[in-house]
Order: sequence, then structure tokens, then C-alpha cells
Amino acid sequence: MTAEETAADVSSEETAVADAKEGTSAATSSKGGPAAAKVSTRKLSAEELIRSFEEAQIKSDLPDIYVGDTVRVGVRIREGNKERVQPYEGVVIAKRHGGMHETITVRRIFQGIGVERVFLVHSPQVASIKVERRGKVRRAKLFYLRERMGKATRVKQRFDR
Repeated sequence: MTAEETAADVSSEETAVADAKEGTSAATSSKGGPAAAKVSTRKLSAEELIRSFEEAQIKSDLPDIYVGDTVRVGVRIREGNKERVQPYEGVVIAKRHGGMHETITVRRIFQGIGVERVFLVHSPQVASIKVERRGKVRRAKLFYLRERMGKATRVKQRFDR
């Protein structure tokens, strides 16, 4: 297969995808004419395609989350054909990455055992994040809480944020 044939195949696939999108999402408006949504058929580079997909996936309604905050994360749990949201409450001990790949590590004590869970903030599995309490800390990572037990794991409350 030559480079010209490959380019022709790619452009015909993009046109077919655009036609399929126009047929499903750009249905007719209430007046019977075509809807205002228009699908571009120009060729997107791989970088532009990834960037546009990531922009569509990023959640905009998230609160400001800082290390030391006590948060309640609503996690979607699927059991059979039913789906429910289960809250997971704990202290944010680490934040990593940024943008689409941002993660938070939440630590809680369950039946006397420390449990840490890493959440991808913009994941569809995370239904909601609510900040219950702001924490006053002087570290970017609170891994020292792993060695502490009981009341020693408490974080001072911050009132200025």
C-alpha cells in the first residue's frame, strides 16, 4: 500500500465518520431544517484529536481540593445491572499530575486499619467530590500520617479558604 492510498483511506474514513455523526447527532430541528451543529471534515492531527477529546472529558464543577482536606468522594459502584453511588470519606494525603490525569490519594481508617485509595479526579467512576473540611498543613504530601495512629492522625482545621 502506498502513502497516497493510505491518505485516501484515512480521508474517506473521516468523511464516513463525519457523515455518521451528522446522521445521528445533527438530526432535524423543530422547523424541519438541519440542526445548527456542524461536523468538520478537515483532517485532525493526532495531537489535536487527543486534546479535543480530553477537553470534552474534563469536569468543570469540581471544588478546589488541597492536601489536608477531608473530602467525600462519591464512587459509582455497578452491581449486576444496577448502579449506585457509594461515599468514601477521608483525608487527601497527596495530589499528583494535573489536567486530565489529576489524581488524589484519600486515606481513611476502616475498622482500625488505614485504607488509601487513589482517585482519578476526572474519571466517570467518580460521581462527585465534596470538601467536608479544610485542613491546615505545611507539606505537599502527608505520608507521615501512615505511621501515626488514633488522635495523632488529626489535621488542624483551616478557616481562611
